[in-house]
Amino acid sequence: MWYVASLDDIRAGRVTDVYFRRAVEVLRAKDADKPVVMEVTAASLPEGYAFGVLAGVEEMVEVLSGRAVDVWSAAEGSVFLPGEPVVRLSGRWCDFGELETAMLGVLCHGTGVATKAARCRVAAGERSLLSFGARRAHPALAPSIERSAYVGGCDGVSVVASAEALGIPPSGTMPHALILLAGSTETALVWFDEVIPPDVRRVALIDTFEDEKFAALAAAETLGDHLFAVRLDTPGSRRGDFHALAAEVRWELDLRGYGHVQIVVSGGLDEADILRMNDVVDGYGIGTAISDAPVVNFGMDIVEIDGQPITKRGKKSGVKQTWVCWECGARETLPDAAGPSPCPCGADRTPFLEPLLSAGEIISPLPSIHDLRTFCLGQVSDHLRLTPSADFR
Repeated sequence: MWYVASLDDIRAGRVTDVYFRRAVEVLRAKDADKPVVMEVTAASLPEGYAFGVLAGVEEMVEVLSGRAVDVWSAAEGSVFLPGEPVVRLSGRWCDFGELETAMLGVLCHGTGVATKAARCRVAAGERSLLSFGARRAHPALAPSIERSAYVGGCDGVSVVASAEALGIPPSGTMPHALILLAGSTETALVWFDEVIPPDVRRVALIDTFEDEKFAALAAAETLGDHLFAVRLDTPGSRRGDFHALAAEVRWELDLRGYGHVQIVVSGGLDEADILRMNDVVDGYGIGTAISDAPVVNFGMDIVEIDGQPITKRGKKSGVKQTWVCWECGARETLPDAAGPSPCPCGADRTPFLEPLLSAGEIISPLPSIHDLRTFCLGQVSDHLRLTPSADFR
């Protein structure tokens, strides 16, 4: 048995918390279904993050396909703050309410991954950043996880199917298994160089048999100008001071004329490790920190019924809109009917939520994945530039 739901199952409302199905049954039996407006909002963000990056919107659209619902949404890849609605849904509740579980699932998970990837991107600066974490999640989720990682700022992904879905070549080096079966790092490198097409960069994994410093030098001597980088993936039991180890490898390579050989590191790293390693490292493979990123706990709440503002306790009733100024960074969430207040800087504010679906049909084409990534990187850069309080820790 393979425990994975199909898209048809999800669209049919079979992947939902049962109380939604029972609510639909009761409301229809009593002829009590009504038009509602619902909003998706995160009251707080994990680990004290100052901002999140919205992802999962395209998959949410797939879930809602064919349902009689209107949707306004922030653009995928947008920076958002706690308390700001990122999605608004309008229609008769029974037409789409049972899909709440699935909609929140794709938004909460995708946004968590994209947010962590964006934080790692900021930490790494211009250095390469690859998603290496597929093995830490169910394989059926790999393309979804790596899509969100790419939107958030990863330069590449390691899984073949994920890369095909993104329209990019998969990124990776060589496994310990190849080196063990070849009998030595040098033999594995020679075989790799002879067999694998030349457009694939030669990156030597240097922690299988030997001290990393000596293995790096041996790899450089073996492949010469063909060697693009060495990768340190030292297990935690032998790591010690990982920064000092990388610095030692860098010193020895430079001293012997191998300054062209880059250093890539992986193995249980997070954004704090990236910040510590930047002065001696050229690229990062980030696994568990991205693929198992803390989800963003969005809630989906009714805020209006039959045109009247109403919601559960602890929430703010009424339809809302967030207005953003991209000149000074000021943001304000107000009742939708109120419109924007004047920005203190005098510039115009733009609405955060824009029409996305009308009666379940896409109003305008969704951006390409590459445009989404570019948009996200610009959003994060602008937000950090305009909002000093959103400092990166």
